[in-house]
Amino acid sequence: MKRPNCPDCQYPTNACLCASIRPLATSVELVVLQDPGEVKHAKNSVKLMKAVIPDLQVVVGETAEDFMVLKSYLDSQIKPIFVLYPSADSQSVSELSLPKDVILLLIDGTWRKVFKLLALNPWLNQYSAVHLDLNSPSNYIIRKAKRADSLSTLEAAAMGIKAIEPSCDVSPLTDALNALVEQRLNAMPLSVRQRYLR
Repeated sequence: MKRPNCPDCQYPTNACLCASIRPLATSVELVVLQDPGEVKHAKNSVKLMKAVIPDLQVVVGETAEDFMVLKSYLDSQIKPIFVLYPSADSQSVSELSLPKDVILLLIDGTWRKVFKLLALNPWLNQYSAVHLDLNSPSNYIIRKAKRADSLSTLEAAAMGIKAIEPSCDVSPLTDALNALVEQRLNAMPLSVRQRYLR
């Protein structure tokens, strides 16, 4: 039997995070292109992002057909649009003087799935790619990644917003993530928890 979810934060009622969620207002428009495999992943951070940023646009898919509506929406925009993805051609978002009212596209999935999604959607190449300058490893320690430069999508969003709009307080995102990590760690048996702690 499926556990009931909290209607507000969408997490199971026995793991409700509403007490740790505060809304975040930003001039940066975030759009998440989400791999279908991430939607029901227990450790996916986009659900938490949506609770903090209610007008976050999340589009699930893999192929160009899946993103046709999104592409039409982006084609109609006059705001600058950037894809947050580290590549040989990407520029540091911190070194660019971007206006606050930009659209930042984030791709949610494992590195392998993100690479596949980009390959299946060459229309994304029309937008400049930007990357983050990482000074420390991810705090999302409950989800293991093979690459040292891996971040949760929520962390990437927070860092991207802060780089573009330095005056924006992104602590609603980071505090909510910290609360989720702490909750998940506390729910683990000690022997399991120690595998995740640095």
